[in-house]
Amino acid sequence: MVINFYAGWIGVLCGCIAGAMQGLFFGGEDWLGGYSSWSRRMLRLGHISFFGIGFINILFALSVQALATEDIWLSPLLLFVGAVTMPILCYLSAFKKIFRHLFFIPTLSVIVALVWYIWRIFQ
Repeated sequence: MVINFYAGWIGVLCGCIAGAMQGLFFGGEDWLGGYSSWSRRMLRLGHISFFGIGFINILFALSVQALATEDIWLSPLLLFVGAVTMPILCYLSAFKKIFRHLFFIPTLSVIVALVWYIWRIFQ
């Protein structure tokens, strides 16, 4: 599950870069409509999703290695999908609310990946 290890660390790096970029503007009280505006909340969620799903991918890769888990082809794929689609949808939703209807894709991807993996390791 090397792809998840790389995806996780790339996600952490992207989270740092996104945070630095957004940090250039966060001091302005009216930036993107103020602190509680939809756009600003979605950008914050996108920023933190890089870290959150990135850490899940790293922990997954390390767990697979530590437990020598086999036949888990679905989990790495779905975790990768979640890592890619969640930040993208957050940033797209910040400016076009219609994209919020697609949040089921990363959410279900990560949930199914984790349930599948947990089910497989306890068999």
